[in-house]
Amino acid sequence: MMKVQPMLKELQTKYASKDNETKQKLQQETMRLYQEHNINPMMGCLPLIIQMPILIGFYQAISRTAEIKSDTFLWMTLGNPDPFYILPIIAALTTFLSSKISMMGQTQQNRAMSMMIYLMPVMILFMGITLPSALALYWIIGNIFTVFQTLLINNPFKNKREQEALAAAEAEEARLKKKAANMKASKKGGKKRK
Repeated sequence: MMKVQPMLKELQTKYASKDNETKQKLQQETMRLYQEHNINPMMGCLPLIIQMPILIGFYQAISRTAEIKSDTFLWMTLGNPDPFYILPIIAALTTFLSSKISMMGQTQQNRAMSMMIYLMPVMILFMGITLPSALALYWIIGNIFTVFQTLLINNPFKNKREQEALAAAEAEEARLKKKAANMKASKKGGKKRK
């Protein structure tokens, strides 16, 4: 995806108009680009799909095992919801942070993905309030791990700096070309006057 980002940016500037025909053409060209580079945009959903059976199994283990259900950790009983709502709030915040950092490295953010950055933490907050606190603790640990993993492997801050440097270099190159064209035109104009 990182290699395709400059090409996607070109397509977005080429098809910048907001009318439906242009949007449709942009989508077609984007899908063609994905096919050329063997990219499946739905692969980002795979980790979520893999996590669902794990969460269901974890929930069943908590609710069916008396030792886990009645055990305590810090201020909470693992089988009951957090009475102070601390873990659900932290889980929602770490989910937002994890999603935001993951999306930082991508230049193209469609509306659905942008909305998921805000929708997922709300869902995690609601589930953390109603489900056993052990699940909220699981989400917090998983999100913290994801943040460190993303920073270590992808480093979106470095990618963003590189993209900004590339854009600045392209802008400088365009400025120099324009300046050279203007100088050439002014020289031609000066020769004609003589």
